[in-house]
Amino acid sequence: MLRSIGLVLVAAVMSVSAHARDITLEETVTVQSINSAALAADGQLAAFTRVVPRTPYADDDGGSYIELYTVRGTAASVPFITGKESLGAVSFHGQTIYFLAKRDGAKHTSLYKMATTGGEAQLALSHDAAISSYAISADGRYIAFRARSKADDTKSKLAKKGFKAEVYEEEHQFTHLWLYDTQTEDAKPVQLTDSQQVLSVAFRPEHEQLLVRVAPTALVDDNYMSSQYQLLDFEGKQVSAFESVGKLGQAEFSPDGRYLAVIGAADYNDPASGRLYVYDTRKDNERKEVLPDYQGHVQDIAWRRNDELIWLGHRGTQSEVQALTMQWLETRIIMEPSELIAVDIEVTPGQEDILVRAHSAAHPTELFRISGQRIERLTDSNPWLADITMPRQETVRYEARDGLDLEGIVVYPTDYKEGQRYPLIMVVHGGPEAHYSNGWLDRYGSPVKYAAQQGYALFFPNYRGSTGRGVEFSKLGQNDYAGKEFDDLVDGKDHLVEMGLVDEKKVGITGGSYGGFASAWGATALTEHFAASVMFVGISDNISKFGTTDIAKEMHAVHARSYPWEKWQWYLERSPIYHAEKARTPILIMHGKEDTRVHPSQSMELYRYLKTHGNVPVRLVLYPGEGHGNRRVAAQLDYSMRLMRWMQHFLVEGNKEAPAHELPHAEKLK
Repeated sequence: MLRSIGLVLVAAVMSVSAHARDITLEETVTVQSINSAALAADGQLAAFTRVVPRTPYADDDGGSYIELYTVRGTAASVPFITGKESLGAVSFHGQTIYFLAKRDGAKHTSLYKMATTGGEAQLALSHDAAISSYAISADGRYIAFRARSKADDTKSKLAKKGFKAEVYEEEHQFTHLWLYDTQTEDAKPVQLTDSQQVLSVAFRPEHEQLLVRVAPTALVDDNYMSSQYQLLDFEGKQVSAFESVGKLGQAEFSPDGRYLAVIGAADYNDPASGRLYVYDTRKDNERKEVLPDYQGHVQDIAWRRNDELIWLGHRGTQSEVQALTMQWLETRIIMEPSELIAVDIEVTPGQEDILVRAHSAAHPTELFRISGQRIERLTDSNPWLADITMPRQETVRYEARDGLDLEGIVVYPTDYKEGQRYPLIMVVHGGPEAHYSNGWLDRYGSPVKYAAQQGYALFFPNYRGSTGRGVEFSKLGQNDYAGKEFDDLVDGKDHLVEMGLVDEKKVGITGGSYGGFASAWGATALTEHFAASVMFVGISDNISKFGTTDIAKEMHAVHARSYPWEKWQWYLERSPIYHAEKARTPILIMHGKEDTRVHPSQSMELYRYLKTHGNVPVRLVLYPGEGHGNRRVAAQLDYSMRLMRWMQHFLVEGNKEAPAHELPHAEKLK
């Protein structure tokens, strides 16, 4: 029942008007989307936030604006805070909405509240440093929050005198846990932790205890690989710990505080948290994997009753929502796989309705409500999309050269004609512990609708090592950098050629991070297969990558499964720079200058090797102020323009030299 209704919803969105038109790159990078949602105790009133990107060429540089709305049932949404605002971490407590923001000249991000009926927001709590996240006790008396200690004024004074030395990875600024008693006059927040990094906080229902995820240092590597969930009392003393190994995701207590559900890893070498475990506090925190044979990855969880856990999973290129009963560990389907790709879920204990954030090939992330046997769309953030021509998009399955079954998503040119061959842009995801779902794939690095209307086919491969198909599949790329995992990309291209869709002489490859690694590999070691490449924040030298990244521990545990000094030559040969001399694929290299995950030197190395060999067009573009991915709309638009021009220049126009490096930005300001 749900499946058919979901299909009707998507079909309705995808039916474009009689005056269908093309999309622009500016529109691609400025689509609005719903990025969070919360549900009130009655299960009917919801609050959600909408991301509103800045307008290119009109707004000054900066992050997107984030607005606050409410919606009751399936009625029209009501704007609460709109305009040039930015807020987050929205939650309900009684008849009050709480959120984090930096408003009215505040020095740091603080906690605000406002009535569910509207009105002006009031300051609920400020601190000497920015509040990162918070939780409110069931009775409303206590607010627990995460924040650093007050900044040392001495350091800033010394900096003004020129003493700005930075000690690499030793100057830990821990994010601490604080507890604030709202009913004690003149009370100040009390710091509960000292020598560990606090990554999340929540109150345990019906207990004066706090659930925290902690790591031994503030380094991102320890966040990934060395964190643990603990229970603390209101004085910060550890009550118990929940044993785990490897990566950890979300954790949620059942409404009575008995069960703790945790999304975790199968073992230390599991690339992603996607297994579902439940700890029973009445049995000394006994842990049980409740979906042991699930051939997908659990993405989100929420308790609807003391013995009923709602879970969202991604399986293959689709998603599903199911309910699990603790007594028999039986599951029943709530939302079957369909054209909707669910991102996360929200429920209220004791209430039936489920809020779902989901996207499809026709629209970015919107808010939906599952009520009984009905699923209803609550928001339409981009009504203008109804006028855009939508290309055909579908999941394809093919066989790798060693017989492994693989999946990917293909988007056909808007004016596709059977029997005609088209240029292809292959978009490789990063991670590699990630996957593509058959939903909204339009990004600044993959402008799907725009590229399709320009006559390109696009392919999004879920090569071995991707998530969404269980732990075993996600480990297939380990200890084999650029080996069978990237052969899968060539096999996918060959499959599309055999289908009669793609011109094998006009294939481009692009991607970011590990996808950037694939793009560099495609332009060097596999140069005969690709006619153009655009590499973003990618890896070119696996030896120096290990020495310059902030996730060396994770690289060893879930990717390489070895250290460079154990096999220097192997690491070198699995690096694009080693194959630079044979490169004949024109490559555009782009990178954020402040990237700590994949240092910009990775792009600089490949650029210098290729430039010195002089066998192929190469260009390096750096983005100041950007890290491992472009966050600001101007940098995103610039990237999209360069990506599409590079592909058009070499795949379609057949040019041999690089295009001019200038873009027509100045004309847009006139």
